[in-house]
Amino acid sequence: MVSLDFYFIFLYNKITILAFANKNIGERGERIMKMKKFLTFLLVGGIVLSLAACATPAEPAASEPAADEPAAEEAAAEEPAEDPYSALIGFAMPTHSDESWLKHKSYMQEYLEEMGYTNFDEQWAEDVVADQVNQIENMITKGVNVLVVAAVDGSSLGDVLAKAAAQGTKVIAYDRLIMNTEHVDAYVAGDNFGVGVKEADYIIEKLGLADGKGPFNVEIFAGSMDDNNSFFFFDGAMSLLQPYIDNGQIVVQSGQTAVEKVAIQQWDAAVAQARMDNLLTAYYADGELVDAVLSPYDGLSIGIISSLKNVGYGTADQPLPIVTGQDAEVATVISIINGEQAQTVWKDFRESAKGGAALVDALIQGTELPINDTETYHNGVKQIPSFLYPVKSVDITNYMELFDTGFYNKDDDMWSDVIDSLN
Repeated sequence: MVSLDFYFIFLYNKITILAFANKNIGERGERIMKMKKFLTFLLVGGIVLSLAACATPAEPAASEPAADEPAAEEAAAEEPAEDPYSALIGFAMPTHSDESWLKHKSYMQEYLEEMGYTNFDEQWAEDVVADQVNQIENMITKGVNVLVVAAVDGSSLGDVLAKAAAQGTKVIAYDRLIMNTEHVDAYVAGDNFGVGVKEADYIIEKLGLADGKGPFNVEIFAGSMDDNNSFFFFDGAMSLLQPYIDNGQIVVQSGQTAVEKVAIQQWDAAVAQARMDNLLTAYYADGELVDAVLSPYDGLSIGIISSLKNVGYGTADQPLPIVTGQDAEVATVISIINGEQAQTVWKDFRESAKGGAALVDALIQGTELPINDTETYHNGVKQIPSFLYPVKSVDITNYMELFDTGFYNKDDDMWSDVIDSLN
């Protein structure tokens, strides 16, 4: 649009020309000169107004908040922060059928509740890998902040844990190391290699191998091949037993000493019993006796002992061989008291639960992880910072320590059949 200034200037110029041309023409010239003066006044005024209109308007002064209205910054500062103790903590556990898992989870939640945490989700896969994967996915959907995973199969969780990491979920591998994934923040376990060492050392001591005695017939069992701990248990035991096998003081009548030959899938007691049945039939039917059985876990030991008793072991004339184990389960402690299973390795679940709870707390609070090992456990992708706790050998000579330390309560009904031995 053409501005008014343009018209004022145009008219001014025209009148100036007329005034100049008619300056000597009397009355008409005077009228033209008056009109020129008037337009000059209008032109100057218009220019002033135009300049004012083009000027940048001043910003209005910020208004002070009313006395009873807090400033926006103050209001934001007063908004309550998210309560870390309401973080969702998920437990992905393998099975209800093993009492040790029940204790692990129960103790850890108890310690977390003592710290002030209130929000938990627990899922039990009953040793089905696909179910555990689905359960973890469901907890991710719920917005779980920290996952404590005791894996059914430690090599099957890479994809689902990548989903967890994508939403910021932290992951603790509990008791069983999770393999071949970068998405593991910490690991909690007993001294797994040490478990095997203590089992083998017990056999060596009771058979007198260090004193040169022998030969003795020993059969070897290992845990599930999908549990990384199985290899640590096996390697720990064989690090002591292999020299005696090599020099002939230990004879493995079956010849089965490789881990893949002696492993029991999913730690199944029935499978262990069936394997022991086959060994006895194939290699001991001619009167040879079994002097010891390396068993890495109490659940397997019960099946092995059942097989041995079925063919006559466990009598005055044919005593049971030395059978080892792990976890100090109730049935095993009763078996030890009754003179059947010889030994178990006690892993005080309260220690692992305390360590696990401390790791959960550190991951939620963003504080330094309470770990004591950074060298032992590599999951195929990275070294996993770990909290490891010591283990102890238990037999007929020291089983009361389980009660004296409060791990078990002798007044519980489960001990009624052996209560005389506990008093």
